[in-house]
Amino acid sequence: TLVNLATLVVMANGLTRSGFIDWFANTMSTHLEGFSPDATVIVLVLVFYFAHYLFASLSAHTATMLPVILAVGKGIPGVPMEQLCILLVLSIGIMGCLTPYATGPGVIIYGCGYVKSRDYWRLGAIFGVIYIAMLLLVGWPILAMWN
Repeated sequence: TLVNLATLVVMANGLTRSGFIDWFANTMSTHLEGFSPDATVIVLVLVFYFAHYLFASLSAHTATMLPVILAVGKGIPGVPMEQLCILLVLSIGIMGCLTPYATGPGVIIYGCGYVKSRDYWRLGAIFGVIYIAMLLLVGWPILAMWN
């Protein structure tokens, strides 16, 4: 497990060294110009959340994407950075359901055959949308009350 995790983090580092992450950050910043701060937060959280499909672990995803999304948010005037940070970190906790390879327990459940591949992906997508919608529709307003 340690070797697998190290490999995934090294691969995530490779994305940074290849320039992909810089390209991604610049592209996101360009496309988000003119959006309201709230719309920007929603887009950034959704991009961060669903980008997990491109990574093989939460650790690699977080190590690679979190600094990029935070940098994009910081570069756009008016974005509430505290709220963005908390929403991004909370989304890490709920994105483990998206794929069978997202977390250690997911790999075990999938590998033992308790859930069929088609069902895992289908249910991951369904619950993933429900969870992120609840975070943004219920969690964010509650979070905003304290700021």
